[in-house]
Amino acid sequence: MRYWDTHPFQIRLHEGRCTPDEVRSWVANRWYYQRCLSQKNGAIIANCPLPEVRRRWVERILHQDGRRDGEGGLEEWLVLAEAVGLTRDEVIDERHVLPGVRFAIDSYVRFCMTRPWIEGAAAALTELFAPEHMAQRIVAWKRHYPWIDERGYAYFERRIPVVKGDRDWTLSLVLDHCVTREQQERAIAALSFKCDVLRGMLDAIAYAAEQR
Repeated sequence: MRYWDTHPFQIRLHEGRCTPDEVRSWVANRWYYQRCLSQKNGAIIANCPLPEVRRRWVERILHQDGRRDGEGGLEEWLVLAEAVGLTRDEVIDERHVLPGVRFAIDSYVRFCMTRPWIEGAAAALTELFAPEHMAQRIVAWKRHYPWIDERGYAYFERRIPVVKGDRDWTLSLVLDHCVTREQQERAIAALSFKCDVLRGMLDAIAYAAEQR
C-alpha cells in the first residue's frame, strides 16, 4: 500500500477522471522531479567509491539530460508538457510547482546527498514496477484523454526499456552490497522513504485540485 500507484489521485488520473487542468498540474509538477533526477544521481555517484558502479550509474544522467541540447528525458518531458497544453516557458520557470512537491523532491535529493550511496540506490528501487506502470499509463491516457497529442508519449515509450535494464541491475547491486541485517533494514527504509516522497507529491497535487 506504500507504493504510489495506489494513491487516490493516481487512480483517478489513470481512470480518466481528471480534468485537463489536473492532468496539466501533474505534468508541470512532475517536471520538478524530472529536473532533479540528475542531481540526485550525481549525488549517488559522488558518494560511491566504486568505479564500476559510477560508470554504470552515470548513464542515468546521460539518459535524462541527453548527450547534447535537445535530447534526453528532460526534452521529452517538455514535449509531453506541450502535448497536454502547457508552454515550455511555464514549465521550465516552475511557476506551477507546488510547495509540497518542491519540499518532497528537495528532501529526496538531500537524502541522496547525505546518506550512503547504497541507500540512495535502494531508494531508486521504486523503478521495480515502473515499466509496467508506464505502459498502463500510455494505454489509459490514450483511451481517456484523446485530446493529448500522441507525440507526448515519447518519454514513457523510450523510458520503459531503459528502466527494465536499470531495475534488474540496481536490485542486484543492493542485494550484493546490503548483506547485514542493519544494511538490509536501511535499504528497506530508503525505499519506503522514496515511496513517501512520491505519495507526498500526489498529496500536494490532489490538495491543490480540491481547492480549485
